[in-house]
Amino acid sequence: VQLQASGGGLVQSGGSLRLSCAVSRIMFSHYDIDWYRQAPGRQREFVATVTSDFQTNYAEAVQGRFQIYRDNVQDTVYLQMSLLKPEDSADYYCHTIHRGRAFWGQGTLVTVSS
Repeated sequence: VQLQASGGGLVQSGGSLRLSCAVSRIMFSHYDIDWYRQAPGRQREFVATVTSDFQTNYAEAVQGRFQIYRDNVQDTVYLQMSLLKPEDSADYYCHTIHRGRAFWGQGTLVTVSS
């Protein structure tokens, strides 16, 4: 299983970014895919998930500002982030579980300046 995250960068407070997670080597459409984030000195935390049947769930901190969606043709999950705040700054990781084992993409760094 491979997950390739991209799209991070530097953005001003109130701005937007879209992260991508390209997934390979699994039957993508069958899997739930999540985004997590980890800020320096803090534990990794859940951000959002999209299930195999397109249901979504969000952490309270990003509800109404972030949108997760999937493209089952491109085998990619996206995280559209809007109204970004400095506290959203973190490494963002995509994640799935395959045969009972967790798989993580490499982080993509999001930095929101005030």
